[in-house]
Amino acid sequence: MSKESLVTLQQAFDERRSIYALGNELPVAPQAIVNIAERVLLHTPSSFNSQSSRLVVLFGAEHQKLWDIAEEKLRQAVGDGDFSGSKQKLDGFRAAAGTVLFYEDKNVTKSLQQQFALYADKFPVWAQQTSAMHQYAMWTELRTLNVGANLQHYNPLVDEDVAKAFSIPDSWELVAQMPFGNIVEPAGKKTYQPVNERMKVLGL
Repeated sequence: MSKESLVTLQQAFDERRSIYALGNELPVAPQAIVNIAERVLLHTPSSFNSQSSRLVVLFGAEHQKLWDIAEEKLRQAVGDGDFSGSKQKLDGFRAAAGTVLFYEDKNVTKSLQQQFALYADKFPVWAQQTSAMHQYAMWTELRTLNVGANLQHYNPLVDEDVAKAFSIPDSWELVAQMPFGNIVEPAGKKTYQPVNERMKVLGL
């Protein structure tokens, strides 16, 4: 990929969208995705510097396995109901090049609750906020490489089977799933609520 084709971080911030039409022909080497995941883990902030977030990056057959599990569990949940809409969505995720699984380590959260009892009830909330920052950082970084992504939440429906399939530690709690791949079709036009109705600037 030439430097001219790369997207700046500011552009990525502005242009990051939920891309559902994804393909499995990445515009970069898979290792570039792994490098992003490592950077996100190292440099995304966390409450009390807990570093409680965990990532699992799936490619190829392992990525396919994830969405096979999701389809099986969802079919069980739906039963005899119409599955066509869900099937279409799952096939879209399966068509991507890979998926990032976002986890939070409950052992880290419990340890902080014991160390700082005054804030014990807040640490689970802060852990979710930490995960959200990792998700957004990953999503924006992917956009800098012209890699599309969307964010899904099939947990806790798939948690147990996914943990078995990928040897996930018991203390890791699944938070979100991010399919990624080349952009087959861009997202539609986004509408914005007026900024002046959503922000105040005081003392300037």
